[in-house]
Amino acid sequence: MTIPVREGRAGFRGHETWYRVTGDLEGGKPPVVILHGGPGAAHNYTDSFKLLAERGRAVVHYDQLGCGLSTHLPEKGADFWTVQLFLDELDNLLAHLGIAGSYHLVGQSWGGMLGSEHAVRQPRGMRSIVIADSPPSMKLWVEEANKLREALPPEIQATLLAHEKAGTTTSPEYMAVMMVFYERHVCRVKPMPDEVTQSFAQIEADPTVYFTMNGPSEFHVVGTLKDWSIIDRLDRITAPVLLLSGRHDEATPAVVRPFKDKIKQARWVIFEHSSHMPHVEETEKCMKVVGDFLDQHDR
Repeated sequence: MTIPVREGRAGFRGHETWYRVTGDLEGGKPPVVILHGGPGAAHNYTDSFKLLAERGRAVVHYDQLGCGLSTHLPEKGADFWTVQLFLDELDNLLAHLGIAGSYHLVGQSWGGMLGSEHAVRQPRGMRSIVIADSPPSMKLWVEEANKLREALPPEIQATLLAHEKAGTTTSPEYMAVMMVFYERHVCRVKPMPDEVTQSFAQIEADPTVYFTMNGPSEFHVVGTLKDWSIIDRLDRITAPVLLLSGRHDEATPAVVRPFKDKIKQARWVIFEHSSHMPHVEETEKCMKVVGDFLDQHDR
């Protein structure tokens, strides 16, 4: 059976949000919208979630404003790149596609942060949400990242620290040693698949959103999200929740735990052979776990 694929653009405040729909939005099952991470990593590395369409469900990928195939705005400052901006963009896309009345969300990393911010508003049309490899607090994220960082070889730690103190985190040397951490705790597939390297490459080409909101790396968070937390609001989430993480994930069990403790209906699956991208590292198992969960909560 051939699964239809179409691309389009949704106008948003004078800009454009690129999207791709795999499957038929008019089909029987509510569609699932994929929220990518970063912020600013674009949809590429989450491409495997399109496999969910094989179960008769439309899958919507999109590039958030400022990255990928959507409008880039490198001239915009920190006051522009806010959580509220991306919440509004998501609402706009749901309305544009005509699916606001019935949909699921899968949010990966920053996408899970964005998705949880959407979920605490208790939107009527959201059937369920998958929060994958995400922190509920950036301070907690940094605490755990520093523990993982301390396990790196001493010479790697020294090089990272020297560049961070000098403000030379865009240097090739910093980028090279940073990948040692990434290969342990972000994606353990070697070599990294094309869709993953494409997301890294597009951040490098236009780091506006990532550098502004996060910082120069996964463990050196100095951007506008550094004090972000949703822990004290998690009990407002009433939709079914599936939590995903990898055994070697930079989103350690201590990072994910508040989601499980604060959301009564949350279920948590840990992928034993994955780090931060179970959808890439254990694709078949991940698609089954997510697909089964979505099927259980279509009504």
